[in-house]
Amino acid sequence: MTRVQHLLSLALLIMLTAACVAPPVPHKQDVVDVMLPAPADRVTTAVIQILTDGGYRIELTADRKLTTSYRVEITGPWDWLLRWRFGTERSRVEATVTPTSDSSARLRLNVMYEGKDGLFARWEDAPTALPQSAQHQLRLIKDALQIL
Repeated sequence: MTRVQHLLSLALLIMLTAACVAPPVPHKQDVVDVMLPAPADRVTTAVIQILTDGGYRIELTADRKLTTSYRVEITGPWDWLLRWRFGTERSRVEATVTPTSDSSARLRLNVMYEGKDGLFARWEDAPTALPQSAQHQLRLIKDALQIL
């Protein structure tokens, strides 16, 4: 290669690298903290049902905290490769149910949502899509508990 070709290659590499660098965009956390007029056991059961139906795998800890793995968007033998290479979004949820009395409980839902826009991009925080949003999950939980 000639010196000119080396310089052009270097200039192209610098332009491509500089185009991909940007500061992360801060996003508001998707959190809901509410009091529900239902016993803590019923609320926990409803949360588990809604999140399982939504495609999440749930782990329950001793302190009534529910954590999920990333939501299963696609089912198939190659879904892990598709999400890792080309996936554009993924979400997981943390929920804490705290009994406040015999007939009420406090629910705190935190939805963590990440996205990427290409093969070589890394996962970054993104605004939550409506079907996975904390408000939507709360609406489904209230519906399961038959709370208006």
